[in-house]
Amino acid sequence: MSDLQGIEPVATFCGKCDCGCPQLFVNPSAPAERRVVLTDDFGQRVEMSADQFGSILADAKEGKLDSVLKS
Repeated sequence: MSDLQGIEPVATFCGKCDCGCPQLFVNPSAPAERRVVLTDDFGQRVEMSADQFGSILADAKEGKLDSVLKS
């Protein structure tokens, strides 16, 4: 993904294949409200602030997102 040059990779989700797994990046040169970048395996991306991402992490740690995994 050439449009991701200059941003710092943080994590790859899955990573067990070569299909373009979702990834988490930090863009230190972006405005604060767009500094965290999450890409999917379809070429889309979401940009958010560190506070917004922190809110997602807090919800995950509290188990509020566990229902997503249930079928």
